[in-house]
Amino acid sequence: MNRLKVYNCISAKFSISVGFLLSPFFLFSQSVLKDSLLQEVTLKSAVDYAIVHQPQIQQSLIDQQLLETTIKSKLADWYPQINFNYNLQHNFIIQTTVIGGNRVKLGVNNTSAGLFSISQVLFNKDVLLANRTKTDARLQARQLTSNNKIELAAEVSKAFYDVLSTQQQIKVSTTNIQRIEQSLKDAYNQYTAGIADKIDYKRATIALNNSMAAKRSNEELLKAKMETLKTLMGYPVSANLNIVYDSLQMEKEILLDTLQKANYAARVEYKLLETQRRLLQYNLKYNKWSYLPTASLNGAYNLSYQNNNFSKLYDNNFPNSYAALTLGFSIFQGGKRKAGIQAAELELERNNLDIVSFKNVVNNAYTQALANYKSNLENFKALKDNLVLAKDVYEILRLQYRSGIKAYLEVITAETDLRTAEINYYTSVYQLLASKIDVQKALGQIVY
Repeated sequence: MNRLKVYNCISAKFSISVGFLLSPFFLFSQSVLKDSLLQEVTLKSAVDYAIVHQPQIQQSLIDQQLLETTIKSKLADWYPQINFNYNLQHNFIIQTTVIGGNRVKLGVNNTSAGLFSISQVLFNKDVLLANRTKTDARLQARQLTSNNKIELAAEVSKAFYDVLSTQQQIKVSTTNIQRIEQSLKDAYNQYTAGIADKIDYKRATIALNNSMAAKRSNEELLKAKMETLKTLMGYPVSANLNIVYDSLQMEKEILLDTLQKANYAARVEYKLLETQRRLLQYNLKYNKWSYLPTASLNGAYNLSYQNNNFSKLYDNNFPNSYAALTLGFSIFQGGKRKAGIQAAELELERNNLDIVSFKNVVNNAYTQALANYKSNLENFKALKDNLVLAKDVYEILRLQYRSGIKAYLEVITAETDLRTAEINYYTSVYQLLASKIDVQKALGQIVY
């Protein structure tokens, strides 16, 4: 949308011909915006959209790219390092020394040098660590992204169900308002016919006002819940979400195998801890490698030009070259290496305790999620039966009231019971689906 505003400003300032030239950009930007929206938002499409567009997931993918560039930067030290240095120097005062009683100048007025150097690392603990850990480092980055996707999928699913629950409450209120309006009409007709007093008519009016207030309240809540879902999805704020769902299909999806056992090994968090343990094991080796010497091959070829006359500086070259093997030994560092090894061992031990703790957390989380699911399942079954009964009671009392057998108060009570039964039923459906997500997450069955 910002791009469209910029193009509109440009076309207003420039001539019509320039406007025609820019028109393809208008069409392109509009097409991109249109393609980024969903015509119909199902649970699956909402989660898929969030996985692609949510900023947190995009940041995780960028972190993977940053890690890849860091690995390449570290591994580049394994390759031969070739350098060239150029120097041009004029000596205002040449160093003089006395040799055999004679004063001798050491050097000439003008010098120039070109240094080609090459070095090859044979052993260096930093480069070796980068080479050994690159696979696990990449795996850890992918696992972190996967974990973020799983968390996001669960949050989007729950927000989606929350929106559906509120939408159903609005629909229930709409249906209830229609029923009360019909009851109000019946009560008014009986009042005008002298069959009943105005109390029934006023009670129906009160019930209608309450239902309309409840509907308006849910409509405002729905706006907030829609914005929450948009935020989780990374959906444009100015766009609308056209939520579609199959209530019958959702009711079929509520069942879950409750005989499954907690499997912490299937959780991506456990895999992350295992990857972290391997990286910590490499870190321990890295600190132990600090006792080993560094080794490298070095070589250079130097071009050396010297002349007192600057114009003839490059007439004569006095080159030199060398090759060397360099070994570096660290003899004493004040106990730094020993402390580093101890710290690495403690970090590894702490990671092992993290794994033990995580196993207990998974078992507890699964137990809690399963208990919540079973509780919601029983509640769903009871509320489903209550809904059927409430409908039957309301229809019977409504007919009896029209026949003059029952008082209108009983009809109002039946309407309230029916509305409550409908709201409770639909709420129980979405609570059950949300609790099912918690069970699946605890079992590690949500995978990305």
